[in-house]
Amino acid sequence: MPEIKEVAELSEEIDNKMRDDLVRYESTHGIDVNHRRFALILTDDVGEVIGVLNAFTAFAEIYVDDMWVDSCHRGEGYGRKLLSKLEELYKGKGFNNINLCTNTFNAPEFYKKCGFELEFTRINKKNPKLTKYFFVKFFDDEVQTQGIAKGA
Repeated sequence: MPEIKEVAELSEEIDNKMRDDLVRYESTHGIDVNHRRFALILTDDVGEVIGVLNAFTAFAEIYVDDMWVDSCHRGEGYGRKLLSKLEELYKGKGFNNINLCTNTFNAPEFYKKCGFELEFTRINKKNPKLTKYFFVKFFDDEVQTQGIAKGA
């Protein structure tokens, strides 16, 4: 009888097996998963880390997992700088858009000021502070090359 269990992290062996099989499946549809995790690290004048943006690419999109600016430096424009750097790094590289999700308590208006469009809202009726806002910022590039399998 099959069994389901929760684990904190996949082993490298299972992760590789899953990824290899997904890549094979996606390529049969002319798609490249194009999955890559990365982070942008913001440091001050003495090299101290004061901000981080964690993200990943998947298909033709960039997903922001989370962004942090040290509480001593909030309100100084560093969050905007991290998002601008992300856009600068991936603009013109064949990606379609940048996605992110935030909650009511995490200042969704900030993302609008950074040029992101609200796609939809998922309301949390039990705790409105946890209402989710899904944002997107499209690249103006006419050609989208990411997410397409080679030879497709």
